[in-house]
Amino acid sequence: MKELMELTAEFVVCLHNEDYPASLERHKIYRVVPDEDAASDGDLRVIDESGEDYLYPASCFA
Repeated sequence: MKELMELTAEFVVCLHNEDYPASLERHKIYRVVPDEDAASDGDLRVIDESGEDYLYPASCFA
């Protein structure tokens, strides 16, 4: 019998998009893709307006 893994998704809201106006919309909720290396550098990997995941400074989000 296969064990079921609990899947959870993390989301953030964009607070600042001054450097990324085409990629991020202020006050919009974005899905986060887990990336420990990025997090250790102060970044988040999010699925942006292009539909792809990219790194952005964590300070852009809450």
